[in-house]
Amino acid sequence: MPLHKVPPRLWEALRLERGIYARLPAHYLRALREEAAAPAPAVHWRRRPAALLRTRDPLAGHWRRRQDVPIEPYFPPESQEGLWGGEGWVSGYRYANNDKLAPRLKKIWKPQLFTRELYSEILDRKLTITVTMRTLDQVDAACGFDFYILKTPKSELCSKLGMDLKRIMLLRLARRDPALHPDDPAKREAIYDKYKEFVIPEEEAEWVGLSLEEAVEKQRLLEKKDPIPLFKIYVEELVQQLQEQKLSESAEGQKT
Repeated sequence: MPLHKVPPRLWEALRLERGIYARLPAHYLRALREEAAAPAPAVHWRRRPAALLRTRDPLAGHWRRRQDVPIEPYFPPESQEGLWGGEGWVSGYRYANNDKLAPRLKKIWKPQLFTRELYSEILDRKLTITVTMRTLDQVDAACGFDFYILKTPKSELCSKLGMDLKRIMLLRLARRDPALHPDDPAKREAIYDKYKEFVIPEEEAEWVGLSLEEAVEKQRLLEKKDPIPLFKIYVEELVQQLQEQKLSESAEGQKT
């Protein structure tokens, strides 16, 4: 007899179909599933051509297939506070003294980090952020910091800070906040028109970049209802009874 009605490997997939998880907005659940299905950014690995996946063994003389396994980086907590452009820590091994006959030693390769000031037109402020050279190249390729944040999907940003910035930018675009350049309406409208292709409804922008725990807490607060004092309930019942009594008395008076 099985210990569980549902196999444990399916618990995570079925969690979104029950309880408060199932009551989350449809657009948020859809983005969550798309994120789970999205491939990891191929930053530290490139697929080899088919011709290089086979090599001839010089001793046995037969063909042998080479390994071609994607490298999965580890993203430490500090990577969520900066913009690493999909780069992370890569663990592997190296030979001592570069001698292949020596024992292998474990090694971790870490990206080179820089602290840079990046200007956001939508937020109208300079942000001091920890970045990598790949991030700076992507910002240049996207023609600006705001375009980089708005265009890059969550699976490639790999940063909580980046998704929080995206949510703030989308909210300002959806609301067309007049706090942006209040003394220069023409410049404000020019910026909003420049990024109008990214505008989404405000009720959707509020959920962009939220973790599952943050989304559940937000939904719980939306569903929360303050308790009604008992005296208000009794007063409403008394008023309703008096109204019914008055209607019945008027009906009897008309009959007589």
